[in-house]
Amino acid sequence: MDAGMDLLHSSGVELVQYLQLNYRDSQSWFTFISIAADLRNTFFVFFPIWFHLCEAVGIKLIWVAVIGDWLNLIFKWFLFGHRPYWWVHETKLYGNSSLPTLQQFPLTCETGPGSPSGHAMGSAGVWYVMVTAFLTFGLQKKRTRTTFPSSRCLHIVLWTVFCMIQVCVCTSRVFLAAHFPHQVFTGVLSGMVVAEVFGRINAIYNASFKRYLQITLFLFSFALGFYLLLKVLGIDLLWSLEKAQRWCARAEWVHINTTPFAGLVRNMGALFGLGLALNSPIYAESCKGKRGQQFSFRISCIVASLIVLHVFDSVKPPTQSEFLFYFLSFCKSATVPLAAAAFVPFCVSQLLNRQDTKKL
Repeated sequence: MDAGMDLLHSSGVELVQYLQLNYRDSQSWFTFISIAADLRNTFFVFFPIWFHLCEAVGIKLIWVAVIGDWLNLIFKWFLFGHRPYWWVHETKLYGNSSLPTLQQFPLTCETGPGSPSGHAMGSAGVWYVMVTAFLTFGLQKKRTRTTFPSSRCLHIVLWTVFCMIQVCVCTSRVFLAAHFPHQVFTGVLSGMVVAEVFGRINAIYNASFKRYLQITLFLFSFALGFYLLLKVLGIDLLWSLEKAQRWCARAEWVHINTTPFAGLVRNMGALFGLGLALNSPIYAESCKGKRGQQFSFRISCIVASLIVLHVFDSVKPPTQSEFLFYFLSFCKSATVPLAAAAFVPFCVSQLLNRQDTKKL
C-alpha cells in the first residue's frame, strides 16, 4: 500500500515539475484560476447573480457549496492526504539522492490535508449546478422555439466549457504544488456527485429557519465532535498545520483562513445566513411581491448586491486571536446571503417605491 502511494505521489511530483518548468510564464494565469475557483466567489459573486435571476439556482448553489466543502473536510480528515510541497521533504522514497525541487507560491501553502482537492471539488459542484441550470433554461426554450440540433449543440458547448474550466482548475492546483493529480481528479468527481444529489432534493427550497438552524448545528457539532473524539484517542486531525508551517518557503504564506476550522465556520455562517434571509419578513415583502417579478428590480438587486458585497469583502477579520477570527468569519459569512437575499432587495424596493410615489 505504501509503495503504491509512493509511486502515485512521485509520479505526481514529476508532473508538478514538468508544469513548473515548461509553463513558468503562465504562473499569473494559474494563480488567477486558483483564486477564481475559491468558494468565496460562489458566495460573493455567483450567489447574488443567480439568486435574483432564478432563486432556486441561487439556493442550490449555497447548499452544494456548503455541504460539498463540509464533506471535503470530513474526507480530508479520513484520508490523511499529503500535499506535494511538504511530501517531498517528508518521504524516504528518494533516500540519499537529491530531493525534487518544487517551486512554491503564495497560494501553495494550504494547511489542511490534500485529498480530495477542495478547489476542484467546489468548482466542479458549483459549475455543475450552473451548467445544468443553463441547460434546463435551454430545454424550456426548446419547447417553444428551438430545434433538437440547437439543443444538442447547447449541451455540447456547455459541457465542453465545464470540462475546460475543471481542467484549468486541476492544472492550476497541481502547478502550484498544492495538490497531487489524483487529489484534483477525485475532487472533481466528488463535487459532481454532490451537485447531482442536491439536484434531486426539493426540500432545500422551502426549508424553515428551524430546519436551517438544526442542519447548521448538526454539521458543526459532527465535525467538532469527530475532531475531539480522535483528539482523545491520540490522533490530531490538525497534523497538516505543523507540516505547512515547517515546509512552507515563507511563513507569511501560511494563512489562518486556510485551516480546516476556518472553512467550517465560513460555510456554517453562509448556511445560517441563507436560512435567516429566506425566512425573514423583509425578504417576503421585497422578493415575493409584485416588485420581485420585475426584471428591472432583479437587475438592480444584482448590481447593488455585487457592489455592497465587494465593499464588505474588503473588511478582513483580525488574525491575532483564533477564536475572534473564527467568530467574525462566521458572522461575515452569515451576512453575505442575508444582505444579498434580504437587505439589498428591501432597500432597492423601498427606493423604487419612493420614486413611484413621487411620479404620482
